[in-house]
Amino acid sequence: MKKLFLGLAVTASMMTFAQETQTVNQEPMKQDPIKKDKQPVRFGIKAGGNSSYFSEQKLSLDNQKLGFHAGVLVNIPLSQKFSLQPEVLYNQLGAKSVISSTDVTTGNTNVKTKSEYKTTMNYISVPLMVQMRPTERFYIEAGPEFSYFINGKNSGNSTITTTTGGTTTTQSVSNSEDINKDNVNKFNLGLGLGLGYDITQNIGINARYINSLTDMRNQKPEGTEPMNHRAFQLGLNYKF
Repeated sequence: MKKLFLGLAVTASMMTFAQETQTVNQEPMKQDPIKKDKQPVRFGIKAGGNSSYFSEQKLSLDNQKLGFHAGVLVNIPLSQKFSLQPEVLYNQLGAKSVISSTDVTTGNTNVKTKSEYKTTMNYISVPLMVQMRPTERFYIEAGPEFSYFINGKNSGNSTITTTTGGTTTTQSVSNSEDINKDNVNKFNLGLGLGLGYDITQNIGINARYINSLTDMRNQKPEGTEPMNHRAFQLGLNYKF
């Protein structure tokens, strides 16, 4: 009987020692969830639409020039909540303006005339966004955007629509010319502010507003206000 009690005591002591050793070994692992929540560096692609205008214009649908952006990105987590996202984009900016618009009715004849002028400017842009995530899927972002002017075009279009006795005829006249690169400031600095949402682990949607700080003209005429780009961007991204 004494040998039985002695054997049970030794066995209990060994089990207690083993349990304490396991507890001690597991304590450092309590910090693992923090490391696990920090995502790895991820590469991706993105594309979407632009709606841009010049700073000298009032914000309205009539002066919004539609364009697009497309390129690549890399998302670099800095912590659980913050990450750095550099991008390289082909970025189409510019503006549109309605020079004149008339609507005249004489007798049973109505004549509508509309003249528009559009500027398209193509850039290679490098946004450098700092992103902060209040939640797992939603984030806000801000940062500088560096751009280099590639080429551009000015185009005009006039449309005359005549309606007489239920019969309508339309005449259009258009012209186009390349922008002289010597008149454009090649480098442009802007600030971006946006937000995004990860629909899935790979697919996300992003909206961003870009406010240019650099006058797009190579030489600003004395006594004039700076002419800057303003742009709204909406697009999709895919992270690998």
